[in-house]
Amino acid sequence: MTHIISVNNKPNLLVGLLRIGLLTALCLGSSLHAYAQDKQDNSADMVPVKLFAAGSLKVALGEIAQAWSEQTGIAVETQFAPSGLLRERIEAGEHADLFASANMRHPQTLQSAGKSTSVVLFVRNQLCALTAAGLSVDSDGLLDAMLDESNRVATSTPRADPSGDYAYTLFAKTDAQQPGAQQTLEGKSLQLTGGPNSKQPPEGRNNYAWVMDSDQAEIFLTYCTNAVLAQQEVPALGIVQVPEAFAVGADYGLTVMNDAHSNAAQLALHILSPDAQSILASYGFSPVTLPR
Repeated sequence: MTHIISVNNKPNLLVGLLRIGLLTALCLGSSLHAYAQDKQDNSADMVPVKLFAAGSLKVALGEIAQAWSEQTGIAVETQFAPSGLLRERIEAGEHADLFASANMRHPQTLQSAGKSTSVVLFVRNQLCALTAAGLSVDSDGLLDAMLDESNRVATSTPRADPSGDYAYTLFAKTDAQQPGAQQTLEGKSLQLTGGPNSKQPPEGRNNYAWVMDSDQAEIFLTYCTNAVLAQQEVPALGIVQVPEAFAVGADYGLTVMNDAHSNAAQLALHILSPDAQSILASYGFSPVTLPR
């Protein structure tokens, strides 16, 4: 689904540009060249900045884009979907100005292909277990619960969605705790979200809340931020922290496309600013550029 954010205030093209000098690499290449060409042309601000971003960022980054648009008067058009599918759309020729991925690999692939500028780590996430109502399990018993034949374990779709890749990394780490666990978990896991043919929830429903609420799985390995949003919709769901022995973190990468709108670099810098990083933190992400 496409969302348009637009306001009528005058743009401030230099917000945060000097404040985050260590991130200059993000703005190198043709994006800054386009900025230099267009900064005198106010008509450039009439064209929305197209932001492609991981689905797990929808609420937090949607709020950030809205705030930036209100501050600058520059419209933002957002597309939220699994990062791997977004990368494929860009590779196929669909235009994006800025790409925020749930891993580093997808934007690095675009950079290697000459389609984008440098890739910057802008936030981190973590996998949690979202559990069905009535399933009593804690961190210490999580692996046994996942291996229990009576419990269906769901993930997102590997390769299409980094969340699925992270889940399979978690499976691999469980072998050190119980030999054979990886094979068992990979064999029984259900890939219920994040793929090109995955079933979609009804309009207005959180994807993960809907999966669990409609009795499709007992345990869903997803980002902790997704789990929190799902539990807000269905309070009976549980959230279990993954034990440190097989915990998996997620590094999110940000890149500006080479043919980007002249204001894309400004939005990228705003995402890395303390204000935006504080918003990400409020949704359970781990910020990387907040001052101590």
